[in-house]
Order: sequence, then structure tokens, then C-alpha cells
Amino acid sequence: MSRRRRVIHKEVKKDARYASPIVASLISTIMTNGKKSIAERIVYTAIDKSHEGSDTIDPLETLNKAVENVRPRLEVKSRRVGGSTYQVPMEVPAGRQIALAMRWIVTFANNRKGVPMENALAYELKDAAAGQGNAIKKRDDMHKMAQANRAFAHFRW
Repeated sequence: MSRRRRVIHKEVKKDARYASPIVASLISTIMTNGKKSIAERIVYTAIDKSHEGSDTIDPLETLNKAVENVRPRLEVKSRRVGGSTYQVPMEVPAGRQIALAMRWIVTFANNRKGVPMENALAYELKDAAAGQGNAIKKRDDMHKMAQANRAFAHFRW
């Protein structure tokens, strides 16, 4: 019997300007203390600024490419087997991949001190879309950890 409660999956809403669930998810990730209008302003400004230097037509293309580059494919989870705890590599479900990518991008944008959040998020999105930056490094570290522990993959269930 499971020790945890069942997860209730909410349907993903779309944002007002782009009608995109990814933008709505990013707004929710940035939002603190329920101040959604401020979070919306930060995200929309960051999307516009990250789109300025590129030659693409769609402003969401930079955001989508950044999230696609940062999404982790594998992660390690602790499994207790016979008194020992093993780090077992597991595939990451699609919803969790996007949630982790958003969380990492926002966290590293937050860690850029002395820069307004709009600019920091725009820089982080540009870096992630280009395949560099802190969020990409975090994803690579997670993949390396899973690769190093692949000997314990038979404990997966």
C-alpha cells in the first residue's frame, strides 16, 4: 500500500497573451505571494527581451528552445533495498521534465544579483536556448549522476 497520497493532476491553463501552457507554467513558477500580475509583467518583458536579438518570427521560439534544451531525460531516485540505499537512475515523466526545467531557469535567473528579474530571466532564456548557462550545466550534472549509477538500474520498479 502506498504511503503517500494520490497526486491530483490539474489541467494546464493557457496564458492571456500567447495562449501557451508553457508561458502559463513559467508565470506560475515565477509568482511569489500570489502576485500574478507582477509575474506576468516579468515573464512577458523577458520573452520580448530574449526575442530581440534573434531573427525568428515567433517570440515563443526562444522560450520553447530553452525549455527543450534544459529538460532532463534521466534522474536518480533513492531506493532502499535490503538495508542499503541506492541511487537508481529513472526516466523523468514529461510533466516533471518541464517543471524541473522551469524551476531551474527561474532559480538561476533569481541568483543573478544586481540585475532586474526581467533582464535576468531574458539572459537565462537566451543562454539556455543557445545550449549554455547554469540550467544546462545542472541538467548535465543530473545526467552524469544517472550515468554513473547505471549499475543500479536493475533496482528500478
